[in-house]
This record gives sequence, structure tokens and C-alpha cells, in this order.
Amino acid sequence: MSKRDYYEVLGVDKGVDEKALKSAYRKLAMKYHPDQNAGDDAAEAKFKEVGEAYAILSDADKRAAYDRFGHRAFEDGGMGGGNPFGGGGDPSDMFQDIFSQVFGGGSPFGGGRQRGGPQRGNDLRYDMDIALEEAFAGKETTINVPSAVDCGTCDGSGAEPGTSPETCETCGGAGRVRAQQGFFTMERACARCSGRGQVISKPCKTCRGAGQVQEDRNLSVKIPAGVETGMRIRLSGEGEPGAHGGPKGDLYIFVNVEEHDIFERDGPNLYCRTPVSMVTASLGGEIEIPTIDGARQRVTIPEGAQTGRKLRLRGKGMPSLRGSGQTGDLYIEMFVETPRNLSARQKELMREFCECSGADCNPESEGFVGRVKKFWDGMGGEAKH
Repeated sequence: MSKRDYYEVLGVDKGVDEKALKSAYRKLAMKYHPDQNAGDDAAEAKFKEVGEAYAILSDADKRAAYDRFGHRAFEDGGMGGGNPFGGGGDPSDMFQDIFSQVFGGGSPFGGGRQRGGPQRGNDLRYDMDIALEEAFAGKETTINVPSAVDCGTCDGSGAEPGTSPETCETCGGAGRVRAQQGFFTMERACARCSGRGQVISKPCKTCRGAGQVQEDRNLSVKIPAGVETGMRIRLSGEGEPGAHGGPKGDLYIFVNVEEHDIFERDGPNLYCRTPVSMVTASLGGEIEIPTIDGARQRVTIPEGAQTGRKLRLRGKGMPSLRGSGQTGDLYIEMFVETPRNLSARQKELMREFCECSGADCNPESEGFVGRVKKFWDGMGGEAKH
């Protein structure tokens, strides 16, 4: 089968510059990489084809020869005996930055972080529910966190006391082994030591060679005043211990402030929806409401108050997390309660009130009736039934 044109393989024009060529190769190499397409033979063939094309076109001399003679330049021993990498060289340098993007770390061909070396421990998450009153005042509490800790019997080595892990003979302690596949040198985790670089011939009986055991820990936590739902508190070094002597991870406490029976929160401000009797709303008066700190506050209701009116109590909301000493406000939202279960006498009084009340007593109602009549007049007179 004849080979495809290398420029066509990479999807670039013949006059492409080095930067654009490299960019096109990176995209295709990541797209067709075997680790991204496990078991896909077609993708693996594409990956090899892309690598071969880039190996030629990225070398100025080989590219010049290819532009002049095409694929014949590398047949029958020409320009390196058919190996596009030339002289049996290791292609790892070419893939160094490609793998760092695909895997998010160092290249598996070396030069990056050793897989068998010290590794940072995992971070832990703890979800904490607190009451709104606790968010207002802040609190100190103790939490119980189940996590992995270094085994006390073997001091985290995983080996039986009196022994120690031995260097893996298969990988020489590197944790990685190489295998040649055609043009490519592939590198994988050592199967014998699972990438650790060491083997344990006599595992610790307590942790069975893991070097870590599960244990519950009690930690003291300080929740700052003003904390909100979704905020997290970081306890540095309180996560799981790292492998092979690596540093511990962190513990993140995610806070959820529970809903309150009386108050609703919006940032630093609190809202309290308060019922007001029809008489108090009409004549004015005072009502008593609670504040988040447990105190009582008397609030004056103005004469003729309507549902939806808000009264603000400055500084009676939630404290600021910034330590500025500022505090939000408490808003009292009134709703006028219509009386129910009236006695015969009360109903009689209500009818008398209705008969003697005029437009001045109910300006909103009178205004609405006026707008409705105007609307009907505009529709041709009478309302449709």
C-alpha cells in the first residue's frame, strides 16, 4: 500500500512553518494516542502515521529531501535506512511535551516526576451542616474524620519490622519499564512493583504491605462568624499521608448553613416575613420581633401599612467575614393578615365599616376599579361574559 503524503497526514500546507506544524502534530497525537483509544487498532495506526510524518517534516534536512524526492528519499537505506527517526534514535524527546499535555504531568519517557518517588497524599472532604445562629456567632467544634494514616507497626514502610523494602530488580527502582514497538519506544509502569520501584518480600502483618491503615481522627475546627453556604475551610496537612514519604494532603471542610424557621438570608442581610393584624396595619402600633442574636426588638408599624412594605433594622443582620466589623441589616417584610372565623357581631361591624368607608380609605381599590372601567370602555363598552 502506498504511503499518504506527509503534509496530508498532518493536515497542513507544504509551506507550513515550524510552529504551525508542531501545533497540528500535537492535536493529532493527542487525538489518536493509544491511551486515549484503548483497543482501537485504527487509532493506533493513525498515531504511528502521524508520528512518522512529523519526524520527517520537523527535521529541516529530511523535510528538504522529502520535498524533492518524496517517500523514495527514505527507502532502500536512504536518509537513515528507513527509520524516520534516523540512527535508531529514541523518539522520547519529540513526545516530551505531548505527553505532558495528555497526562497532565511529566513525560512517561522520563524527565518528569518519578512515578515511584514520593507522592503527595490525597485531599479529604468533610461536609458540615451548621445552624444560622452558629453561622452568626461562629463556633469551635470537634469533627471525626476517617482517613488513612501511616501504619504504626512498620512506620509506613509496608515491610515487616526488622526488614525493609528492596529495590525492584525488573525496573532497577525506576518504577517504569520500556518496550520497543516498531518506531516507538513505549514506557509503562513496572508490573512487578506496580510502579513503586520497590518490592516488599515480607509485608507488615498489620497493614499487609500497604504502609497505611484506616483510623478515625478527632480534629478541632474553628468556624468563623459570618460563614456562608458553599464556603470551605482548609486544614493544611490534615489529609491522607503521601506515598513513599510524600507530604500529606489537605482536609477541606465544606459548610452548609441550614434553612431557618424565621429568617431568610441574602449575603449579609436577613429577612423576616412578619404577619400584622388588619387593625394594627390600619391604625398603626408596635409589634415585637426576634433578632438573630436571640434578643427582642420592638418595631413601630406606621398607620395604613400595606402588605409587602419593608422596615429596615440597621446592623441586625450577619457579620462580615472580612473582619471589617461591618454587619448586614435585618429587613422586616410585613403582610397584613385578613381576619378569619369572625363572630356575628364582628361581621356586622365589618359591614358597617364597609358602608361608611369611601375612596379615601381604599385608594388602591378605587384606583384599580377606575383603570378597569377605562379598559372596558376602550374594548367597546361592556365586558364580555
